[in-house]
Amino acid sequence: MPVTLSEKERKALRRLAHHRRPVVIVGAAGVTEALVAELDRALARHELLKVRVNAPDRETRDAMIAELCARTDAALVQRVGHVAVLYRPNPER
Repeated sequence: MPVTLSEKERKALRRLAHHRRPVVIVGAAGVTEALVAELDRALARHELLKVRVNAPDRETRDAMIAELCARTDAALVQRVGHVAVLYRPNPER
C-alpha cells in the first residue's frame, strides 16, 4: 500500500533529509531487481533516505523514481535534480 503524506509531513521529512547523503545510487544499468531489493532493505532500516538517479534526461529520471516508489511502496517526499527523497514507515518501529 503506497504511503500518502500531507504537505506538513512532507515539509518535516524534507527538513530531516536535508543533511543526509544518497544511500542508493541508480547507475547505468537502471532499475534492476537487485537495486529494488537493496532499496527495500534500506527503506526498512532507515525509513527516510536519498536516492541518486543518474539518468540523462528529466523524463527518464522521473520514470525511474516513479518505478522505484511503486515497487517499494514508498512516498516521494522531494526531488531536486538527480536526487530524490523517499519515505516508507517501518511498521515494526
